[in-house]
Amino acid sequence: MLGPLDSAVNIAFPDITASFDIKLKAIRWVVIAYVATYASLMLIFGRIGDLFGHNHVFALGLIVCVVGFAICSAANNYNWLLAARMLQGVGTAMVLSCGPALATSLFSEQQRSRILGLYAMMFGLGGAIGPSLGGWLVDIWGWPAVFWFRLPLALLALLMMLVLRMPSSVRDSGLLDLKESFWLAITTALLLLTVTQLDQAATYPVLVIVLCVITMWVAGTFINISKRSANPILEPRLFSSFNFTWINVATVMVNLAGFATMLFVPYFLVQASGRSLSESGLIMAVGPLAMMTAANLGGRAVAHIGASRLALVGAISVALGLGWIGTWNETTERTLLCAALLVHGFGLGLFQVASLELVASSLPKSKRGVAGSMVLVMRTIGVVIAASILTTTFAHLEGSASSAISGPSFVFAFQTVFHFAAVGLASFVVISLFRTSLWLHARGQ
Repeated sequence: MLGPLDSAVNIAFPDITASFDIKLKAIRWVVIAYVATYASLMLIFGRIGDLFGHNHVFALGLIVCVVGFAICSAANNYNWLLAARMLQGVGTAMVLSCGPALATSLFSEQQRSRILGLYAMMFGLGGAIGPSLGGWLVDIWGWPAVFWFRLPLALLALLMMLVLRMPSSVRDSGLLDLKESFWLAITTALLLLTVTQLDQAATYPVLVIVLCVITMWVAGTFINISKRSANPILEPRLFSSFNFTWINVATVMVNLAGFATMLFVPYFLVQASGRSLSESGLIMAVGPLAMMTAANLGGRAVAHIGASRLALVGAISVALGLGWIGTWNETTERTLLCAALLVHGFGLGLFQVASLELVASSLPKSKRGVAGSMVLVMRTIGVVIAASILTTTFAHLEGSASSAISGPSFVFAFQTVFHFAAVGLASFVVISLFRTSLWLHARGQ
């Protein structure tokens, strides 16, 4: 849970901006420095784990996390905090890239989908308790607490690795292609950076165009190097499979649309409906709790209905939940708020465990680290795109709302963004149904 517990940092943003006397706009670099680092390195560390042992990478990642948490909590200026966030991102990449591989290596392949469901459930637990726990810690000890409270958790996990008998995973043959690894990291980091700057297109169009061109050139260079590599991190032939490519695109789309709840629902509950922070926190917890339940049930259901069909049900549920949330207004009852978040969260849980299973089943057991990393990278790309595009769209809608529109401009923008997300995701699913093999075959392959 060290990774998803980072959701506690968001609640500390006001205290961080006040402590370092920085502008509100600058706080996003606390997120970008961390997310861009771990997303750009996860596939590389997954490959290293496949080659040299997931245990070693996981343990070293815990040590790096301990150091990163300590420096973050002790940072006395903003630049040091950003540097420490990058170090924390390195540790998180090492831990998350090998987590699913270690979990599945403890059990037989027949139990893989169930174990991935339990893993996704625990991942969701971190996201569920992070904001409420973070708010309580900041109230008592200030912003450094959202970092140092995870330090003893990392040490405890490290101690358990020393005491317990860890599994010996199947290692892949070959060597790590350092040149390919370098270009992969640069490509992913540039892609995420470019996405975060899309909202500046109207103000700095030349900058955004240059970033896009550079990103495409770097991505093309990486693809060419990967094709010539004797030991590629991701074999190009995988993407010649339409089904494999599509499930990764679907992962981006579902998380792009689904992240709207984390972006805007907290503001709706406090600003539009006038609920207290404590009540809003409890309502927000419904989604992650539903996601945890669905992940556990989904892990058990994969063997009976197939991962592809489960992914379809999950994507439809997310779209329905988004559409329902788009009907909220200032007078919507608490039970209806919770019900919409439950549908949305349940769909996310089903889709996440299904996507993990689909990617894991497409790669050999010796590349389980790369498989787990692939899903998390696609999820992160979707979240970053959402943070850029959806927030820009929301601000434009809220700013352009006129008196002719019934109701406050915030509610209008809120409803429109969620309808946009719901229709976009539903359209993606409907179009993909023209190729029924993507979703409807009985097994995950």
